[in-house]
Amino acid sequence: MQTTYPDVGSPLFYTVFAVAVLVMIGIDMLSLKRQGVHQVRFKEAVIWSTIWVAVSCAFALWLYFELAGNPQYGTAVAKEKVMEYFTAYVLEKSLAVDNIFVFLMIFAYFKVPNEYQHRVLLYGVLGAIVMRVLLISVGVILVQRFSWILYIFGAFLVFTGIKMLLPEKADKDDLGDHFILRQLKKILHVSPNFDREKFFTIENGKRVATPLFLVLLMVEMSDIIFAVDSIPAVFAVTTDPFILITSNIFAILGLRAMYFLLAGAADRFVLLQYGLAFVLTFIGVKMLVAGFWHIPIAISLSVVFGAIGASMLISLRYDRRDKEDV
Repeated sequence: MQTTYPDVGSPLFYTVFAVAVLVMIGIDMLSLKRQGVHQVRFKEAVIWSTIWVAVSCAFALWLYFELAGNPQYGTAVAKEKVMEYFTAYVLEKSLAVDNIFVFLMIFAYFKVPNEYQHRVLLYGVLGAIVMRVLLISVGVILVQRFSWILYIFGAFLVFTGIKMLLPEKADKDDLGDHFILRQLKKILHVSPNFDREKFFTIENGKRVATPLFLVLLMVEMSDIIFAVDSIPAVFAVTTDPFILITSNIFAILGLRAMYFLLAGAADRFVLLQYGLAFVLTFIGVKMLVAGFWHIPIAISLSVVFGAIGASMLISLRYDRRDKEDV
């Protein structure tokens, strides 16, 4: 029998969360402004990735002690909510890896210099935060009014996971033929040249967009597309709005650092897609059977960690074996 725990969002909790996010974003932007245009190195990406993970874990620790020390909730609720938080966080982090592959493709197509990429990703992340809050809020309202919609989410995730396991077409559409990109070029006057990190510039006396602005729009749109998978997935973990929003946003905040951390090695994780497909399928099945069989959060967290970790380790071994055979 599944134990139903109350939602834990309160004005105090949301305020602490908002302050923590704003402070970290402020530090990140000040750091970016101080350093100016520069190429993000692996060491810097490691440092920022570690900082974002540490802040996310510190927030979870704070949440645990706040809930455990509150007579209204207690230790049992605190443990469950923190487990939900970490499961949703890891799930969102894992699915965000797919975003990175798309970002790589977008940057490669537009030939964006490395030193300009971090500004695009920073603003892309800020836009993604706003979009995720809106999508989660809508999702919460729908789930509260129509609980059966979780079964639709589950069926969609199973379909998406199985689709990811199927062989892809040999000839992928070129990004230049993308419908959205073609329409953007019709609407906007775009300069053929970059102007450092500027999104707009003056050309022949007119204000025009730079290719970097098109890149930003494509990054934002790609995140909206990926959110269609990730948002339903986290609803399988919890329907608590506070846990949904905090775990999702903390995972998204570290996306920029994770991009530079994995960009150089992304092509080595050739089997990661299968790990993500397994996770989506598992989460979808969990939602479909939730009415008569509750899969504990600890098992969900173990499956997500295990599937993603195994696919990455096997990918690295596979990559190493290929290099030895050459």
